[in-house]
Amino acid sequence: MDKTILHIDLDTFYVSVERKINRELQNRPLLVGGTGDRGVVAACSYETRGFGVHSGMPMKMARELCPEAVVIRGNAGTYSKESDIVTEIVREQVPLFEKSSIDEFYADLTGMDKFFGAYKYATEMRQKIIRETGLPISFGLSVNKVVSKVATNEAKPNNQLKIDYGLEKSFLAPLSIKKIPMVGDKTYQTLRNLGLRQVRTIQEMPIDVMQRVLGKNGGVIWKRANGIDNTPVIPFCERKSISTERTFSKDTIDVEKLKGILIAMTENLAYQLRRGEKLTACIAVKIRYSDFNTYSKQLRIPYTSADHILIPKILEMFKTLYNRRLLVRLVGIRFSHLVSGNYQINLFDDTEEVLNLYHAMDTIRKRYGDKSVLRASGLGAKTIGRMHNPFNGQPPVVLAHRRQ
Repeated sequence: MDKTILHIDLDTFYVSVERKINRELQNRPLLVGGTGDRGVVAACSYETRGFGVHSGMPMKMARELCPEAVVIRGNAGTYSKESDIVTEIVREQVPLFEKSSIDEFYADLTGMDKFFGAYKYATEMRQKIIRETGLPISFGLSVNKVVSKVATNEAKPNNQLKIDYGLEKSFLAPLSIKKIPMVGDKTYQTLRNLGLRQVRTIQEMPIDVMQRVLGKNGGVIWKRANGIDNTPVIPFCERKSISTERTFSKDTIDVEKLKGILIAMTENLAYQLRRGEKLTACIAVKIRYSDFNTYSKQLRIPYTSADHILIPKILEMFKTLYNRRLLVRLVGIRFSHLVSGNYQINLFDDTEEVLNLYHAMDTIRKRYGDKSVLRASGLGAKTIGRMHNPFNGQPPVVLAHRRQ
């Protein structure tokens, strides 16, 4: 059976939420992100894009390009709440959906044309979201996720587009190669150097040519350019989680040791989130004492995968749980309410240097192992001395924990 896949995208989500809160911001150029000169643009309104502004660029540069723009420090908690409202509406309307990020969803509407009409149903759901949230939203509808996502981007702002079965290649052909999901700046420049500008040029090329130029990714890009994608919609499940725990060979009351272990555990789980392009919205700490009584505490937080945001919260929860008069047998941490997404650190609090630091740390970990980069606060002096050394006799990179 031919699939019918819906892609939903909340247009300029952070900007739209800020305009919902303050109507005076309507139609004004708006930047959301770190407000200092070293901050980063998390989102920008359409009015700023004509000046060359885009998300992820330094806020100082964005201000220089568009000096009349209003700059707002984002509130991740507010955005998470708005995202949850939309999620509940989608959950009520469709039997199978995937939350791919804080502001994007996929839904499988296969078979609905026999009973109601997938496009009509998607239209009514979009209108319901707009009516109940006050947020603009666009969607694309086609036979697969890739074409639907491209269709959504072409429909923006605040519109919708259906690509009928069999017209996928002709729809994609005149578009820029940069419109293909997975074609980033570096790949785009490589393809442009080969004289490729439009998707139709890739469609006319043999797949093995793309593979010679870009390796395995070249084959994937060729298939996407031809409208071929069999990626399934992955059911969204808020109970999905990752966790870790440590049982001590000898019960301990050493607070600094316990904190160091919690920091190291949090750091490792956060890296796993970033490696899997996931974000968590709920964290939990567990303590088991020597008498086997077990206590836990959980906290809902804005979506994140950043160590330096998660660690202080974990330590704060530990402080409220810990009874200093009892020996501890086990400590554990769990991250749940996971969603896919690339908002890997808090763009409203952090600078371009922090973004680059996380990228560098994770690059080292991918090459040399999860424990090749560690915070000093997550290690004791004896532990550092005993560590396995992956750097050809050089000591491991140890980062001092930045106090908030």
